[in-house]
Formats: sequence, C-alpha cells, structure tokens
Amino acid sequence: MSESLTAVAAICLSLREGIAAGLFTPENRLPSERVLSEQFTTTRITLREALIQLEGQGLIYRQVRRGWFVSPPRIIYNPLQRSHFHAMAKEQGRIARTEVIDTKKLIASDAVCLKLLLPKRSTVYCIRRLRYIDERPVLYVEHYLNPTFFPHILGADLTQSLTDLYQSKYGISYGRVRFDMLPTRLPESASSALKVTSGSPALFITRTNRDQYDRVIDCDLEYWRYDALHIDVEVN
Repeated sequence: MSESLTAVAAICLSLREGIAAGLFTPENRLPSERVLSEQFTTTRITLREALIQLEGQGLIYRQVRRGWFVSPPRIIYNPLQRSHFHAMAKEQGRIARTEVIDTKKLIASDAVCLKLLLPKRSTVYCIRRLRYIDERPVLYVEHYLNPTFFPHILGADLTQSLTDLYQSKYGISYGRVRFDMLPTRLPESASSALKVTSGSPALFITRTNRDQYDRVIDCDLEYWRYDALHIDVEVN
C-alpha cells in the first residue's frame, strides 16, 4: 500500500476491493465499525469518514441500528416508459413488494390542491406506501387521489399496483404524466419508513397523473433512496 495514501483513502480502497470480490456475507453486511476499526488499526472517526465516502459513492448504505451493507444494483427507471413499480422490477429480474403504511381521507395542502386542480381545502384520499426491491425498502410514497374518480378505493387491496387497480375497478388508465425531480433530504416520515437517518440524501419525484380523458386524477410524492435508483431515458 502506497505511503502517500491517506488512512481514509486506504480504507476506502481496501473496502472497495473487498466489495468487488464479494467478501461481505451474509446479507452483504459489513463487519461492525468496532471490528473494522481494529482491522484497519484506526479510530472510529477515521473509519466513519471512509464509510461515509463509500456511502456517497453509492457502494454501501447504512440502516439505523443494523449497521452497514453493500448496496445492491440500482433499479433502472425510465419515466417515459409506461410501466408500474412491480412490472419494472420483474423486467429487471428483481422482486418487488409494497407495504401500506396507512390510508386516510383528509383536507389537502394548498400545494396538493394545486397539483390536482382542486379548490383550496378540498378533501382527498391519501395513501402512504413503502416499496421494496429484493426486501430492501427503497421508496416511500404518498399518493393523493381525487375521490371523485375512486369511490371506496381505500377499502381495496392497496398492496397491488394502483395502475392495475384503476383499470380493473374504475376503467381508468393513465394518459399524460408530469414529472418534477429534485435532489433533497429525507423528511422524518420518509427516513423512518426507509430505516435511514433523517436528512439522508434522496431523489424527490412529484408525479401528476391524468387519465385517458385528460382529467387530473392523482399525484404522487415519491422519496427514493438516492443509491437505489438509476434514471435512464432515451428519446427518439
């Protein structure tokens, strides 16, 4: 190992090589910080700096109270492709699962009303869900629905694709979609669900959906783990 390498750079290099060689099992978990500190004969502060650098590169991720893990391959996401979450995962040989956090009828914020083209203080349906790829939580999403189009939907099985549910139960399919994407920090609601530290980096996607008749029917507020997603768009 070159003496010109700093301790942090040396640790990063060693761990990158170990990750590439597939040394960390089971569940791709890294040894504890105490064990790694002893292995590299360094302080926890120096080790943590190296781990944070690797996290920033998307090679590892931290779960609250569980430790550090090797990041699995990112899911490839093309916003122009009309495919839902479960289908997208299956096409890439991955396993998707959706968990419903809660559902409610509420008075929407002014921002949500504006997205849905509704008067201020309109009542909407809110569905909060956590979505997994290969049993790793990667997406926290809040769906806001115009209840006019989806009577009694909160009683349906909401672990399934809403795209499929809209079509089968209400005869509604998606038409135009507007996407807004911003890098952000996870709010407490999202970080708690995703089991990461509050304020961790994320990609925030707001998606406003119209149906086949060009009516605005819902909007989704999606918080993706930044190390779980690869945006790939090809335009002809």
